[in-house]
Amino acid sequence: ISYNLFEHVPLRTVEDSKKVEGIFISTENGGGHVKNLYLRDKKKRNILLVAEQDQAIDLKKLSKNLNFSNLSFGSPERLMQNLGVRPGAVTPLSMINGVNNNVSLFMDKALRNKTVIYIHPLVNDRTIEMTIENLEKFFSKIGVNFEWIDL
Repeated sequence: ISYNLFEHVPLRTVEDSKKVEGIFISTENGGGHVKNLYLRDKKKRNILLVAEQDQAIDLKKLSKNLNFSNLSFGSPERLMQNLGVRPGAVTPLSMINGVNNNVSLFMDKALRNKTVIYIHPLVNDRTIEMTIENLEKFFSKIGVNFEWIDL
């Protein structure tokens, strides 16, 4: 699976990431910048939501659309336990840990048409540029099923 790796100062938030856009990461060639939300519902089910960085997320609407009850942000402790990452380093690649911890993955359909996406490789001082096709290959190799959803 091919990718490009960039090293940089830690980028914990979308705001941090926007400060380096144009330096080594770009949206000019169809690049997609993402935000990743680790969520839990009332029944203690775990979800990783990957969306375009500027996509507004209504947790009540999302709960209803996905048939989950009362979605809220998971704790840093549960995040580490279930995905093996700290806040600020959440990434679809963390599903390598989540696949065995019953974490459900949902991806924003708007990302499907991006040439590449930019994601952290389990730490927030590096960014990987990868095609959606290669990300899907990664999911397939580690046994992750996921769902494309409209947000």
